[in-house]
Amino acid sequence: MERLPNHEAMIDPKVCARMREDWNARAQEDANYYVAFGRRGQPLEEFFDTANEVAVSIARELKRLPPSNRLRALEIGCGPGRLIRPLSSLFGEIHGVDVSDAMVRLARERLQDLPNVYVHATSGADLAPFASDSFDLVYSYAVFQHIPSEEVVFQYLRESRRVLKTGGILRCQINGLPETAARYDTWNGVRISAGKIAAFAQRHDFQLLALEGVETQYMWVTMRKRPQGWSKCLAATPPPEGIRIRRITSANSSEPGAPPVGRFAAISIWVEGMPEDCDINHMGVWVGGRRAFCTYMGPEESGALRQVNALLPAGLSTGLQLVEMRWGGAPVGPAATLRVIPPPPAVPRIVSVTDGINLLCRYRTETGTVKVTLEEAVEVDRLRASVGGLPVYELDTFCTDPRVPRHEVNFRISPGLKPGTYELIVQLGKRLLRAPLTVAG
Repeated sequence: MERLPNHEAMIDPKVCARMREDWNARAQEDANYYVAFGRRGQPLEEFFDTANEVAVSIARELKRLPPSNRLRALEIGCGPGRLIRPLSSLFGEIHGVDVSDAMVRLARERLQDLPNVYVHATSGADLAPFASDSFDLVYSYAVFQHIPSEEVVFQYLRESRRVLKTGGILRCQINGLPETAARYDTWNGVRISAGKIAAFAQRHDFQLLALEGVETQYMWVTMRKRPQGWSKCLAATPPPEGIRIRRITSANSSEPGAPPVGRFAAISIWVEGMPEDCDINHMGVWVGGRRAFCTYMGPEESGALRQVNALLPAGLSTGLQLVEMRWGGAPVGPAATLRVIPPPPAVPRIVSVTDGINLLCRYRTETGTVKVTLEEAVEVDRLRASVGGLPVYELDTFCTDPRVPRHEVNFRISPGLKPGTYELIVQLGKRLLRAPLTVAG
């Protein structure tokens, strides 16, 4: 497990001041764009609609809590209230905090019709206004990825534990892309590995229940607050008995097999008799004698089954492979089998083309910038692109998901192109990928 630095009492007040200044400026310029980064001048109804998918993923975590109409929730980085509005009906009381007092003023205006909503301007590094053990759910989305300091992010995670009730849930999104040598700022914030999050959870008595989207910008983390000393006690507990694997399928379908590499190299295991205290740090999945990377442990479903998702380990051969649940490295319960099937051939393709700034402009550029998303592309280091037969410039590529793989390509079109519809050609070695692109007037 990755070693976690001690970040206690290391917060630089200049970082929080810079965050406040920058986000106040963004709130005054175009709050909807900087929060949802869909497009400039986004209408309010469209802005709130962008929250729906994320709100559903957060609401799903309520299955881990006892049913109640008096639950209390807290959002870290609430901005102008994009997520609070759709989630407010699920809670007796919901609070939001933000480092930007300008964003908080907007949230108060936009959410004034919701009597159970309260928003607060805070320091940008703590949850000081709130009592310990007072919330059932703490959540955050598209916030930590803009914080330039690892110390601040981990301080927020420690504070989340403090304000959560025992048994409460933290659900947050963190930028899990590999670290770079570049200096982080209040837009391109710090990157934190899954290993550091797992180490934090174990050190601070959090039950780690999800680490989804590892090595991507949108790594989702779910943790449950456990009593002080829980991790040490659990590590000393004998292996649980009565665990049985009832079914294994692809994590992407109900098919009883999965390929060893690529975007579909992940499985869902339905486990009977798995104790509630099991988590990713203590219960492992092994396939073909190799440790898989657990990404999710769900709540108990009907029939006393729990869903466990895992990414298949590298190096598996096709055919039948043994799947084991292990506790501290020791097998628990009988092994099951998984059919590892040959992977489909890689098919490089363009999956989206948007304006580089107004992301809701599909197959159209209004700013002269373009963002292209590619999947299963090879020879990306040799990529070339043209629009209307003219080469693009300021071309930049980077990998956003190594498992697919998925790459993002950004560039500017030639200033010589007049308004009209042209052919975009992306060249990967000898392969040409094509898409239409309209240049706005």
